[in-house]
Amino acid sequence: MPLAPQDKLLSQILPHCEPHRRMKDRVLGKLGFEGQQLYLDNLPATDRYANHLSWLRVLAPLLPHTIETIFMQEIRRDENLSQLLVVSRIDVPEETHDQEAESFFILEGKCACTVGKKIFYLSAGDYLDIPLHIPHDVKLLSHQVTAIVQRRFQI
Repeated sequence: MPLAPQDKLLSQILPHCEPHRRMKDRVLGKLGFEGQQLYLDNLPATDRYANHLSWLRVLAPLLPHTIETIFMQEIRRDENLSQLLVVSRIDVPEETHDQEAESFFILEGKCACTVGKKIFYLSAGDYLDIPLHIPHDVKLLSHQVTAIVQRRFQI
């Protein structure tokens, strides 16, 4: 059975080792391939290993055709975390969280996130944890940014 294009490419790049499945998904995303299949009724938490193309595929039916400023839709909520699909054409003003740890997973577009005194430049596939009690904001560097905003509740 012939190898799928992404598996063939990975076998050429990493001939002597098999990456951890989570790292493999991240590498595939950076190379332009989807990773594991996701399901809207059982979404995992996002993290630095997530594949943005897999997320875009599963969220495609929820993405708005047009927006003027910002679109937000909750896609997961349980006792541990919430996830919002956010499509924005406007900057997000400074805010601070004291009860929930926030993270951003960029699906499309580019932005600069200021966390405290540090600036992080993010684009599709990038993930950023925001520490508790630290002011942060988001400035768009592209016309529009699509992201997952995830909040982990402190227990």
